[in-house]
Amino acid sequence: MDCSFPEGDPAAVCGKRQQFGSRFLSDPARVFHHNAWDNVEWSEEQAAEAERKVQENSTQRVCQEKQADYEINANKYWNNFYKIHENGFFKDRHWLFTEFPELAPSQNHLKNLLSENKRSEVYEYYRSGEDGPDLTIEEQHRCSSVSLGDKTQPPLTEESVTQKLHHLEICANEFPGSSATYRILEVGCGVGNTVFPILQTNNDPSLFVYCCDFSSTAVELVQTNSAYDPSRCFAFVHDLCDEDKSYPMPENSLDVIILIFVLSAIVPDKMQNAINRLSRLLKPGGIMLLRDYGRYDMAQLRFKKGQCLSENFYVRGDGTRVYFFTQGHLSHVVCLPLPKRGLAATKSLLRL
Repeated sequence: MDCSFPEGDPAAVCGKRQQFGSRFLSDPARVFHHNAWDNVEWSEEQAAEAERKVQENSTQRVCQEKQADYEINANKYWNNFYKIHENGFFKDRHWLFTEFPELAPSQNHLKNLLSENKRSEVYEYYRSGEDGPDLTIEEQHRCSSVSLGDKTQPPLTEESVTQKLHHLEICANEFPGSSATYRILEVGCGVGNTVFPILQTNNDPSLFVYCCDFSSTAVELVQTNSAYDPSRCFAFVHDLCDEDKSYPMPENSLDVIILIFVLSAIVPDKMQNAINRLSRLLKPGGIMLLRDYGRYDMAQLRFKKGQCLSENFYVRGDGTRVYFFTQGHLSHVVCLPLPKRGLAATKSLLRL
């Protein structure tokens, strides 16, 4: 398995970051010029040392009583996180348009692929990222695109959304953003570090962006941000793992779903069902973009004994949790729903 050096910040080349597939290290003195390279692998010694550290910090597990508390009160811990840090902890993710060109206004790869009737592809990146070594999967479904009419509605509270969905079956002309012809949902939006760069970069009136988070505090910070425009964006509180709560849009209505450092925050046993439900929201031909923590991330190696919940799953000092994926595990979780929907994943590329 390829791995990359976790140290160093990504640097710009000629004012623009190079995409993966073109990052080849030829001068060892420039190893920290990027935080990930296509042709740099960990040595056997480095891999063995990382494995040793993980085994060491996993020997003592958190007691079941505390584990239950972290699960039951997960929203409390995330609300506390955002109350403390507000919008000052994360930076806007402008690398989005480099690593996920589908989100760039001038490069709508999805529509191009659909118009050319190409077969679907899955791109998988296991690499070191701006937020730490991570695994990224870009999932693309095969079939024709679907577009709907034009009408937007102002954002609703979690309670009113829940009530409306309970009493009314959502149909094509009765949901926020139903007027848009291109719809994006970000799950785990935090304070908008992904959503706002998308909205600020793409002025296409046919675009509508949904964003949700487990934390009501985070959603409130998004809604009160000066860049928040209810005519173009709908922010709402949602628990990714709650199978009894519906999303405020119908199935087969989204072009793109984004999950960035989100899946790792939930209990591993609940990941598959969460992805299964999300996949049903995608239009035929839609894509799911994921980026998350990779196995042997420096954050994983730094954990102390007594913080391990289960294999490769840890709790931070603030009560929030994090899982560290292998390429194979995340690929399996994401791609499993495809055959059930008659969709195909035909190509897989590993990047580091």
